[in-house]
Amino acid sequence: MSDPIRIQPNSELMPAQTTAPAVSKPANGSTFAQALDQVQNIKFSNHAQKRLESRNISISDDGLQRLSQAVDKADKRGGRESLVMVDDMAFIVNVKDRMVITALDAQSRGEGVFTQIDSVVFADPGSSQSTNPAASQKATGSYSVKA
Repeated sequence: MSDPIRIQPNSELMPAQTTAPAVSKPANGSTFAQALDQVQNIKFSNHAQKRLESRNISISDDGLQRLSQAVDKADKRGGRESLVMVDDMAFIVNVKDRMVITALDAQSRGEGVFTQIDSVVFADPGSSQSTNPAASQKATGSYSVKA
């Protein structure tokens, strides 16, 4: 059955809205990564989703924005597989697909050796970071490794 038609003076015919408009909120039961996909244009692989959950890693909205901006930087500099550092978290990202391959925090870095990457990007400090002038002088930006 089709939606009822509402006629308004001096306008086109349009279906009447019988339900509330869709809101881009994650439905109950959706995963953290699925909500991120919608908001940040960053996807999380199944492996990365499992690592986030098993390692109990969470990232703030500000952190997600910084991750997205860091991926943009890597893309502009020609990065393909990048290590993106956001505070004490590390994300291996396929830049072209904007896909997080895995995620680590300070406790799960093991020996701290990352292989099969071509670039490292340090996310810019977020608004939640200290306003200490010495802290704001930390090096930020992107670095490329040529093989």
